[in-house]
Amino acid sequence: MNAALPLDLAALQAARARIAGSVLTTPLWANDPLSRELGAPIHIKLENLQRTGSFKLRGASHKIDCLLRAGQAANGVIAMSAGNHAQGVARAAMIAGLPATVVMPANAPLTKIEACKSLGAEVVLHDGGLEEAKVEAERLARERRLAFIHPYDDWDVIAGQAGVGLEILETLPEAAQIVVPLGGGGLLSGIALAVKLQRPDIRIVGVQAEAVSPWRHFLVDGAFDPIAPDAHTIADGIKVKTPGLLTRLVVARCVDAIVTVDDNAIAEAMVTLLERTRTIGEGAGVVGLAALMRGLIPLPAEAPTVIVISGGNADMTLIGRSIDYGLASSGRLMSVAVLTPDSPGRLAALLGLVAEHGMNIRHVEHRRGELHVPVGMTEIILQIETRNFEHQRELLEHFARQGLTARNLIGGA
Repeated sequence: MNAALPLDLAALQAARARIAGSVLTTPLWANDPLSRELGAPIHIKLENLQRTGSFKLRGASHKIDCLLRAGQAANGVIAMSAGNHAQGVARAAMIAGLPATVVMPANAPLTKIEACKSLGAEVVLHDGGLEEAKVEAERLARERRLAFIHPYDDWDVIAGQAGVGLEILETLPEAAQIVVPLGGGGLLSGIALAVKLQRPDIRIVGVQAEAVSPWRHFLVDGAFDPIAPDAHTIADGIKVKTPGLLTRLVVARCVDAIVTVDDNAIAEAMVTLLERTRTIGEGAGVVGLAALMRGLIPLPAEAPTVIVISGGNADMTLIGRSIDYGLASSGRLMSVAVLTPDSPGRLAALLGLVAEHGMNIRHVEHRRGELHVPVGMTEIILQIETRNFEHQRELLEHFARQGLTARNLIGGA
């Protein structure tokens, strides 16, 4: 299986041993609520609990170790990244006593930018996406004589990421399927190698964000799909338009399926992970969970499926928006517009109707003088916390019996 690949099981195990003091062996949890909901045994590998909040520390630590042993990092290291690889490089360099520079897209999440600075790295913000950041990082590497650390297209980095797969098999040797986020392919390649070299029967599935999915047809025709220049996804950590030359070799040999999920599913998965594990997963980190929640990946009925949560460095504002979306999509948040005469006491009466149904009001807004609101009437917008869609339908039916015209602005009930 690996005749043309330079990494064997011994190399992966050696890489893991070399960085053992720098990275955590992250938890692999059986999750009973998800198992019940999905109808199959589900285990979650929580790389969002890794130091720096992402698996990227593994590959960065191993690459820097290799550079030091080869005497190739005298002037320091440089990397390009949307954030997680940058933090991994910054921490690994700090531990090794090396100066680090990271080139990040100018629109990278503020939390990731500040995290890199707190680890002592010089942060260079550059217009464009990862591809443009890579060009700038390579230019600075030549100018300053720095060692460039690619986020995924490097055998040393891939070997470092393989520790996730080694840990999964050690903890759960009976695993039947492993679902892994897919951007450039470094994590997926490392896990796939570590697993297939020991258990070729285990199914490996990569998951991309719908808006940026160059791997979509790769396993069918070996080609990458073009990505629109303005493509956007909340899964910024896997917003990779140009996969690696090395990772494609591994993916072609060791990965069984690739699926895509949209941002709505990703936002729902962020909320589900928070509720089921009390941990935060960023958009890129939860795509595997999103794919299972949408029924995109067949689940073995008896044998465990492992979901890798690759990172938890989510922007706080995005978490808030995602939570609201997840609540709305599951029937726990509604926004309703009620048309009522503009007279004293009407708002109090309306709020009383809501209270009768055991609902909590989050926000109230009045609208008057708009073209769709007749003279003498007011439209009251209520944002309400509810139990489910049936709870919402009960309220709307009650409004109708009271002769009130109500519009559900979110939909679903």
